[in-house]
This record gives sequence, structure tokens and C-alpha cells, in this order.
Amino acid sequence: MVCGKLEIDILNSFWQLTEDDEDRDISIQDIVDDLSANGVERAYTTIKTVMDRLTMKSILVRYKVGKKFFYKAAMSKNELASEALKTVAEQFFNGDYVKLIKFAEHEAEDMLV
Repeated sequence: MVCGKLEIDILNSFWQLTEDDEDRDISIQDIVDDLSANGVERAYTTIKTVMDRLTMKSILVRYKVGKKFFYKAAMSKNELASEALKTVAEQFFNGDYVKLIKFAEHEAEDMLV
């Protein structure tokens, strides 16, 4: 599963906010405020739309407490990274992880030069 840049920004914010307390209720406003503190300015409605999309992708779970909606992560950062690697391996290397690893090693060497 591949996510867009804003989806990843939101998820990184989400995982950071729940790092010390994975049971913490996270609202859309929590994410808006955290992203803003990190220099990512987006409208509340944009963040809501993207978080709802992440819910449809089963990466986040949305639930209601009183009149307010909150979110929980259905996938950890490692689980999502693993899914992304599977997708890249399938799409670009016919599912061959050895080719993917060799490609990544080559790219890393080029970046270090």
C-alpha cells in the first residue's frame, strides 16, 4: 500500500502523538495543531478528508465519543512500511525482494558519493 505525502505527514504526526500512550484519543484538531507546529499548514477540512481516506484504507480507525470523532491507528509504522515494500517489490521488481535489495543498495551507494 502506497500513501501520498500528506497521508504520510498525518500518519507520522499520529504515531508521534501516540508514542507514549497508544490509547490516546486523537482528533482531527490534534493532527492539525501538530502539523502546524511542524511547519505543515493545512486546512482542517483537508486533514479531515485525508484522515477519512486513511480510514477507508484501513490504516486508521474512526470512532465517536459523545459528539466528537477520534482516530486510532490500525497499522504501526513498521507494518505500513512493510506493506509499502511489498507493493514496490511487486510493482517494480516482479515480487523479487533480492532485486529490490540490490537496487536499494546501489541507490544508497550513489547517494553517499
